[in-house]
Amino acid sequence: MSASRLLSPLPDLIAQRGNAEEYPENTLPALRSALDLGARHVAFDVQLSADRQPVLLNDANLKRMTGLDRSALAMTWPQLAEVSVSEPDRFQQKYTDIGVPTLAQAVSLIGTHPAVTAFVEIKRASLRVFGADVVVRKICEVLKPVVRQCVLVSRDLAAVHHVRQISSYRVGWILSEYSNLSALKSEALVPDYLLCDQELLTDTSAQLWRGPWRWAILNVSSREAAAQLAARGARLVATTAYRKVLREFKSNAP
Repeated sequence: MSASRLLSPLPDLIAQRGNAEEYPENTLPALRSALDLGARHVAFDVQLSADRQPVLLNDANLKRMTGLDRSALAMTWPQLAEVSVSEPDRFQQKYTDIGVPTLAQAVSLIGTHPAVTAFVEIKRASLRVFGADVVVRKICEVLKPVVRQCVLVSRDLAAVHHVRQISSYRVGWILSEYSNLSALKSEALVPDYLLCDQELLTDTSAQLWRGPWRWAILNVSSREAAAQLAARGARLVATTAYRKVLREFKSNAP
């Protein structure tokens, strides 16, 4: 690695789905843990229940998170409130008393940390079932108390456009591919943030596209990778191993 890369300032860290290495992802304990560790940026995923309640879930199907092979999108909030989110494959029976959080509960938590920015991902599964207008309006409504702290992001470009049309929220587009076509779409959209999975950046030396946006790279698991991405233009990196990467950042500080 070149000396210039080693001297590049480290990017800011995003706690991806909270402190998801130590707690079930997208849960209040995961978010609280990240905030207690000093996170200034958090990211979580939002789906809609059958009765249009925004809840924190990545998967539409509950199998991975709860062991229950059912669609959360077909269950009402009172039904989801009875479900234990324990991530049994990862944690066995360690967390049997954690429930599916509502977006309103996450808002209450974020509101107690006014310096924190939340990246709120609108999931495609809910967009397909309920339509962009319903999903975006419900999420925007719940987020109103912390509007200045939030960035609404999605892999669905039309949904990002819709957020722009009906609200004043900052927006981010999560790229499904790092391609010339995506670059052209980004130039047309001019989002506040561009987000991309690290594994899509196959050319490890090229600078990220320049523009008025900030880059946030997802699924970064080490200080070394974060430093390399910063040298290419990334302002933020997201990690599910928040405590580990934070410790590496601090232990290697000049």
